Amino acid sequence: MDVPAHIMRQATSREFRPSVRIGKAGLSETVLEEIRQQLRTRDLVKIKVNKGLFEREQRKEVWEFIAENTGSAVVLQRGNIGVLWRR
Repeated sequence: MDVPAHIMRQATSREFRPSVRIGKAGLSETVLEEIRQQLRTRDLVKIKVNKGLFEREQRKEVWEFIAENTGSAVVLQRGNIGVLWRR
């Protein structure tokens, strides 16, 4: 999938703050619905996961799961931060 340059610039910008946080309760249907709501009004949603919630190997699977269930694409995943793009 080709991501436009302006989307990548916005996704990697330090001014672009996380708008969804996944806390100790983990990934729930409520969190997925919040991400869907935000994707309806924005092109990008930045998500931050609490450190230690998922192992390093699990994070990529988590980002892909979220993308599949919200109809979006993973643009960036770095540590405990992921950015989704509305397709």
